[in-house]
Formats: sequence, structure tokens, C-alpha cells
Amino acid sequence: MRVLRPMYLVDTNVISEARKGRRANRGVQAFFSEASEQNLPLFLSAITIGELRRGVDLIRHRGDHNQADALENWLALVLENYGDRVLGLDSEAAQLWGHLRVPNPQHPLDKQIAAIALLHDLTLVTRNTADFSATGVRVNNPFLP
Repeated sequence: MRVLRPMYLVDTNVISEARKGRRANRGVQAFFSEASEQNLPLFLSAITIGELRRGVDLIRHRGDHNQADALENWLALVLENYGDRVLGLDSEAAQLWGHLRVPNPQHPLDKQIAAIALLHDLTLVTRNTADFSATGVRVNNPFLP
């Protein structure tokens, strides 16, 4: 009998927290440490990449070029490290996203992330569990004790 290893889709708030390194939430540190030790597959959504890009550009627009440059370098590293494990919103995911928005149209980007997680049978690692509660996606909140 083959044991299936869990696979995870990491939400924006978790990958952003991990950027803090030793200052990151202990639960987030433990999650990434365990995933590394067990060689668990971790994925990001293209939505998360867009949210990270938006954050970099907002900081640059506000005039903090040093911080924007640091985040730009970090985003490049994230893209390099995740490579082909960045999952897009294809036509199947887009249809599921549309379905998830009825009757609850709130949090449209989160619903896109949920659709990607559902289609790929991934557990979503996020702090914002309430935003995903009506979607049927499995969630793991590493911020909880």
C-alpha cells in the first residue's frame, strides 16, 4: 500500500512571513523546516506571485527604493526556487473560480487560489482560513500554536 505524501499550496501571507527568516512566526518556521526535512512538494499560485509583485511595486511607488530593491531580489529568488511549481489559473481553474464565487463573491483572489488548490488536490497553507472556509479546500494554518 502506497502512502500519499501531503502536497501544499503556500499562500501569500505564509511565503511573506517566511521571508523574515529567524524573525518569522515559529509555526511558519516549523512548517517550512518539516516540509524540507520530509522533502514535501510545495507550490505557489500565480495569484501569489501577482500579489508579491504588487507589494514590491507599491513600496517602490511610495518612494522606498531600497526596500523595493530588497523585495525585488527576494521575489526573483522565490521565482527561481519554485520554478515549475508555480501553478496558473487555467480554464478549468477559472471555471471552478466562477463557481466558488456564487453565492459568496467576497475575496475573489482567494477564490482563485482555492480553485487552484482544489484542482491540484493541494492543502492550502494560510493564515486566512476564514476566507477559504466556504470553498471546500483543505487548509493548514501554521500560525496557530
